[in-house]
Amino acid sequence: DYLYKEQYEYMLNLKRAIDDKGHVLLEMPTGTGKTVCLISLITSYQLQYPQTGKLIYCTRTVPEMSKCMEEIRRVIDYRVKILGPEGGKVLALCLSSRRNMCIHPKVLEEGDRDTVDSLCRNMTASWVRAKALGTAATTVAATTNPGSSTTADANSSNISLTNANSSSSSGGAGGFELCSFYENYSRDGTNAEVAQGVYSLDDLKDLGAERGWCPYFMTRHLIHHSTILVYNYQYMLDPKVSNLVSRELEAESIVVFDEAHNIDNVCIEALSVTLDRRILEMSVVADLVAGLAQQRMHGAASSIPSNPNNNSIAPANSSNSSSSNGSSSSGSNGHGFIQAAADGVLANPVLSADILEEAVPGNIRKAEHFVAFLKKIVQYLKTQLQGKDVVNKTPLAFLHDMHAITSLERKPLRFTYTRLNSLLRTLEITSLEDFNALQDVANFATLVATYMDGFAVITEPQGSVVTGICCLDASIAIKPVLERFQSVVITSGTLSPIELYPKLLNFQPVQRASLPMSTFRPCLLPLIVTRGSDQ
Repeated sequence: DYLYKEQYEYMLNLKRAIDDKGHVLLEMPTGTGKTVCLISLITSYQLQYPQTGKLIYCTRTVPEMSKCMEEIRRVIDYRVKILGPEGGKVLALCLSSRRNMCIHPKVLEEGDRDTVDSLCRNMTASWVRAKALGTAATTVAATTNPGSSTTADANSSNISLTNANSSSSSGGAGGFELCSFYENYSRDGTNAEVAQGVYSLDDLKDLGAERGWCPYFMTRHLIHHSTILVYNYQYMLDPKVSNLVSRELEAESIVVFDEAHNIDNVCIEALSVTLDRRILEMSVVADLVAGLAQQRMHGAASSIPSNPNNNSIAPANSSNSSSSNGSSSSGSNGHGFIQAAADGVLANPVLSADILEEAVPGNIRKAEHFVAFLKKIVQYLKTQLQGKDVVNKTPLAFLHDMHAITSLERKPLRFTYTRLNSLLRTLEITSLEDFNALQDVANFATLVATYMDGFAVITEPQGSVVTGICCLDASIAIKPVLERFQSVVITSGTLSPIELYPKLLNFQPVQRASLPMSTFRPCLLPLIVTRGSDQ
């Protein structure tokens, strides 16, 4: 109930920035209430001005996310106490990885993120569901009318779905195991409603267990209807994730990066790739891809459509994505969105504005040609690891040397990541962790062929020789966020020197403030001096 001077100044600077629809840098010492100040002012601003978009609160870790959700709950409870039920019309959600949100008993036994993602795809991918449900439908039709060859009608799809779900614990229909939580939400959740309120990760898991819904896909679907969204930095800054999750969020939203003293490092890491000998040796799974391609792809099936974004996630209904009133009712395209989210893999590693909207070059369109293309890339990178000296090249110089030895051109390299993901989907591969090394190689090739400025290709011995493309300019990754969203708040307890961050991130904040902590009594200022080696 008491407001400290620095808290008032903090919120005053924050409101001025939001009023000016600009960005703000705020520093206030740890423990002075930054989180509650941010949440109190921005949620009040949303209540006063309903046209304001979401509050998108980005944290670094899951514990910070949980702490933020508790602060949101405390603020909303106090607002309800003061304003009544009108003050509680908020839908606050947090989104994390499948590993942190899954409630399937089989998947819960695994702790590795890649293994969890793979197990999830094994039960939710469209081709797995089609085979399982098709087998169940055939069984039901044969049981109901053995002499009839007529396909089961629309009503029997519910029967086949039920049969497939009921058999999930014993291997599924025809040997295919489905996730009952995903199937239930796919069938019921898209037309259901979730009560407004504040939902932490545990709350979402409890709600999923109570209703038999998958918490992860439920949250992925509901974020377009939320008022407050809390998730990790990567969901906003890493193109591989943000192009899937954050692409449809309203431009009127207010984005907060809390504890952002290392935000420049996060931006650099989002656009950097490191390869070592182990990764390149594991990339021989290209042989496996070639074998699968020869077995499963014939004729026209061995090529892909000319649309380079063939494997992208279908956007949500625009009317849903523009909702900012906290409504949790589902749109008519919910089922398609959920299935697209289940089938989706990581998006293109380059920024949306830099993705080529062109046809895939003909020399990598066929599967066998693309596999040979990948092998050349891996073999060339292996030769780069044979040196013992540090080598620093610009991307242009690296591509020139690569072309001289392998004859690989720049343009096909820009499509490497997109083409690989398309091939993995065409081959209906769900165990993507087996292809992580190959995806890292494709990620490297795409980045080095896309960005000529602000990057360097560095090969150096670090115990074992490593090579990789390193982003040298943090502003590249954060630029789309600063250009797209109405207001971006960068705050931490240690943004000193605060004048450095506009230069690092290449933007001009409309407000900038470094606030001290108020003290009302004499304070001890301890000085700790360590002993030297000669003492």
